[in-house]
Amino acid sequence: MPEGRNGGGRGPWGQGPQGGGQGGGPGPDIEELLRRGQDRFRRAARRGGGGGGGFGFGNMGAGGLIAAGLIVLVAWLATGVMIVAPAEEGVVTRFGAYDRTHGPGFTLHWPWPIEAHYTPDIAQVRQADIGFVDLGGDRKRDIPIDSLMLTGDGNIVDVDYSVLWFINNSANYLFNIQNPEGTVRAVAESAMREVAGQASLEQMRQERERIATEVQVIAQAVLDEYQAGIVVQEVIMRESDPPPEVLDAFRDVEAAQQDRERARNEAEAYTNQIVPRAQGEADRIIQEAEAYRERIIAEADGEAQRFLAVLEEYRNAPNVTRQRLYYEAMEEVLGTTDMIIVDEGASGGIVPYLPLSELERSSGSDRREDRGGQ
Repeated sequence: MPEGRNGGGRGPWGQGPQGGGQGGGPGPDIEELLRRGQDRFRRAARRGGGGGGGFGFGNMGAGGLIAAGLIVLVAWLATGVMIVAPAEEGVVTRFGAYDRTHGPGFTLHWPWPIEAHYTPDIAQVRQADIGFVDLGGDRKRDIPIDSLMLTGDGNIVDVDYSVLWFINNSANYLFNIQNPEGTVRAVAESAMREVAGQASLEQMRQERERIATEVQVIAQAVLDEYQAGIVVQEVIMRESDPPPEVLDAFRDVEAAQQDRERARNEAEAYTNQIVPRAQGEADRIIQEAEAYRERIIAEADGEAQRFLAVLEEYRNAPNVTRQRLYYEAMEEVLGTTDMIIVDEGASGGIVPYLPLSELERSSGSDRREDRGGQ
């Protein structure tokens, strides 16, 4: 009997739908039933023709043959019944080639080998863990051959991540790729290595969300190119650290970098505090200098204007102006000196003098004493 799409779970090209064809179409149980029925008829024919005493057509009778034929017929017709669950999608092939797709419900089609059907679950979100094996709880087993990769700055990073995906086109999923889960894993690993090769170790550790998004976009583009009928829902970065052998040393380097960053921040804070203060002091000095300059210029202008006024008066009345200037100069000079008046024309050789400054001091002290006594 030629092996069709359902023979042994494999398709006409030596490949079979993965993760959705089990139990969907007429599988090996129906073929085995048909084969057993044929063998039974052959044995019965040999026994009846030989006239032996075993179970043959003579002993079986017409009723038994009809019942056996009905059983085989019902079993064959049952291969044309398709029941699609709400979360599934029914795909029907005719002579091994895709023919049509049905939604949830009860559907009839031509029996095998004319037509066959598959019911992949399109609502289930599948998960592919790459770089590790989840052992339950918080336990896991690392797979270095999948998780270790080289970054763009020449470091080695140990990346554990998960890929969540689901089916969005059943026909493409069943017939365009042979091993869907293996394909998703290979495509995601290739995308992760591509992104890691363009990033630094620090970016792989600190920018996990961005890395995961880039991996998702690249993997989805490759799967669309394959027409795999698969959508990558999310890429989850579990871990992204240096290998365990150098992790302690890397943490020491990271602590030193954090200390350097802290010292830099403190220096910048001190700079932000000192610079405004120095700027304010400089502004104050500049403003005082400008005020001094304006005052000196104003005084010089005043002196010049006064000199010009005196010059004009001197030109109008030189003698009067000269005498006035003399008196003003003498007033300025003698106003702060002690004066003694001597009468040179006194007779008798006695030089009378009048100590005006002492008289002024004594009169001032007397006035203070009078106020104190009062």
